Order: sequence, then C-alpha cells, then structure tokens
Amino acid sequence: MAKRVLVIGGSYFSGRVFVEEALKMPDVELHVFNRGRLPLRMDGITEHVGDRERPEQVGDAIPGGQWDSVVDFCAYTPAHVETLLTNLRGTVGQYLLISTTTVYRKTTQQPVDERAPLLDGPQPELGEYADYGYHKCLAEEAARRECARRGVALTVLRPAIIYGYYNYAPRETYFFDRLRAREPIVIPEPGASRFNFIWVVDMARLLWACIGDPRAFGETFNLASGEVVSHARIVEALGEITGKAIDTLRLPAGEIARRKLPLPFPLDEDLVYDGTKIDRLFGFEHTPFHVGLREALKYYLMVKRREAAAANAR
Repeated sequence: MAKRVLVIGGSYFSGRVFVEEALKMPDVELHVFNRGRLPLRMDGITEHVGDRERPEQVGDAIPGGQWDSVVDFCAYTPAHVETLLTNLRGTVGQYLLISTTTVYRKTTQQPVDERAPLLDGPQPELGEYADYGYHKCLAEEAARRECARRGVALTVLRPAIIYGYYNYAPRETYFFDRLRAREPIVIPEPGASRFNFIWVVDMARLLWACIGDPRAFGETFNLASGEVVSHARIVEALGEITGKAIDTLRLPAGEIARRKLPLPFPLDEDLVYDGTKIDRLFGFEHTPFHVGLREALKYYLMVKRREAAAANAR
C-alpha cells in the first residue's frame, strides 16, 4: 500500500530535492502544499495551492484522509505549526519538522550533539536573523505539544549548513562566482574556523529513511556530515575538481569584516555538529564533500549557461 505523504513547501532547495527523490521511490503518493509561486509540474506529484498562515486555506486546499507522514519544510514560528496541525483535515501518523542547528546556544564544546543546550532568547548580534533560531526553538516546542495532544508521532530534524542543487542562499556560490570571474577567493587567515555541511541529496535520503520508521518516532536528529571543512578546504576541493590552482587572498577576519566582504561561513568560530545519531540508526554514509561540491558546481554552471542563453535570445 502506498505511503501517503504531504509536503509543506517543496518547491525550493531542500524541499524540491526531497520531492525529486520521491519520484525514484515505489509506493509513494506525494502531495505538495505551498503558495504556488514556483509550480513543480511533475508527473506523479499532486500540488495544492494555499497560504499556510491562512487557516481556512489549509483546511480548504489540502484534502482530508489519512496522511502517513507530513513533512514540514517551512515552519519558522510556533504559529506555523499550530495553524497547520489544527486546520489539517483527516489524521496524521507522523509529523516531520525541519528545524535547524541554529537552535543551539554558542559553545566551545565541539561537535554539538542533540543534547546540547538550546537558545533561550533571540540573538541580537545576528541582525535581521536575530529571531530565526529562537523562533525555530519555539516551533519545535509547539510541535511537541501539538503532536502529543493529537497522538501524532514527531520527528525533528536539525540540518547543519545545507549545500547543493537549487540553493538560493549565497553559500557555495560565493566561491563559484569568484572562480567563474577569475577573481581571487578571499579566505580568513589564520584559518581557525571549522564547520560541517549536509549535502541536500543526503538530507533528502535521510528524511525518507525516517518516514514511517518507528525508530524515528519521538526522536530529534542533527543532519550533518562528519567531514569537517574550512574555507581553505573548500578552495582545496575546488582545485581538485577543476584541476587548476585556485587564486586566493588571505586576510585577517577583522579585515574581512571591516571590508564587509560577503563570506558565507563563520570567520573565527567553529560550527561543527554531530550527526552520528541518525547515521548509526540507518547505517548511512555521507557523500564526500568534494563529490557534493562538484555536483553543486556542475548545477551552478548549468544555470549560468541557461541564463546567458536566455539573455542572448532577447
């Protein structure tokens, strides 16, 4: 019998890759609910258009019945969780909330596992993103409360830095843009900061492993490769991929900040997370970083070629 799965979001980045992975799987009936700004138009996917912040649209646009799993890629506040679960018609077996490792407090103890202390308030030092991690904490609390009330199995996933196909965030593209323009890639000196990633396809596969598996019910998982990376390692990997020496400009972190250079990763602190809990549960092996980065670069170059062709056609 097919698993009936509802995706909230699903048109952008990690949600889109999750949907694409579904098309490779047997016995999945996949529905997607979002605002319809980027229609998928994929055979085998049923799309429903509506705004999750409008309770009546949740109830009217999404069909009822038994949902084996609901995968929520775009719950950023407790109200998002509450509005969805309160107004969704039918029954839900499992709710998978895509959270973030940003929910953890700053700590010098690395890697950070799922038992680490969470934020207890906003982070003003992050400017426009001051509320992001704390609101995700509150969304997790709301999910635990609402799922317990409704008898729904909850699985919380906290991805580290995601990279790969469809990435709209200026992360790996910082390096790709400079590589393509033959400009030096600025990296901090000394290279003290370390971080780790999750390739977007690996993330999708781990989510699919959790769906319908009782071992994931009631659990919280970090999603993070064990391969620790630095700015210098990214440049090194690009050299391995292209077979060329990469021109770099090493600057102190303070100078990079003074010049307001848009480096996408931490300059002088570690952000390393422990994803071994879920990896051990499912016997999962992550894609090596240089392989995922190679695929991300291929996708980036394909997009740039299409953009150039479209511009030339005007």
